[in-house]
Amino acid sequence: MAPFGVPVALPSLLRRSLIRPCGAPSPEKGAAAALDGYVLDKTVRCQPKDTDRYGRVVAECFVQGQSVNRWMVRSGWAVAYRQYATAFIADEADARQHQRNLWQGSFQMPADYRRGKRDKAARQAPVATPTVSGGCRIKGNICRQGKKIYHMPGQRDYERTSIDLSRGERMFCSPEEAARAGWQPAKR
Repeated sequence: MAPFGVPVALPSLLRRSLIRPCGAPSPEKGAAAALDGYVLDKTVRCQPKDTDRYGRVVAECFVQGQSVNRWMVRSGWAVAYRQYATAFIADEADARQHQRNLWQGSFQMPADYRRGKRDKAARQAPVATPTVSGGCRIKGNICRQGKKIYHMPGQRDYERTSIDLSRGERMFCSPEEAARAGWQPAKR
């Protein structure tokens, strides 16, 4: 991938998920074609803003000094991605008011759709917690990236966190015990 500030082929980077537009979820079908036309034969410069939980760069990209992200949202090809930017909310309202592209019909907001999928999966997934003598209830699990995290009863992900002893996951009796063993507290 080219360094930031260097011209890049934005549509191909978006399709390969190397860059996430800051303030706009990934474009789909008609939006991708519109984006291709908007940036065709132009120099695109991207400024990193953040990194998402998958390690992708969240960036705002510009063509001829104009924000591509803002254009996508204002044209109705994307919605404001509030998790990373609030700057495009007025543009989204304008696109909705004028019923541009996505806003010509009804649809479910991407964040609501993803939340619904996560909630459904959490309700359907069996939670396996090993029985531990002594009432130790702190769950120490290992995430996909290999980071050791412990979850306390009452935290958001506690109920859906399962422990797999064969992977080295375990239960703890106190946060201090977990910390001494090299585990970090869950953020939520």
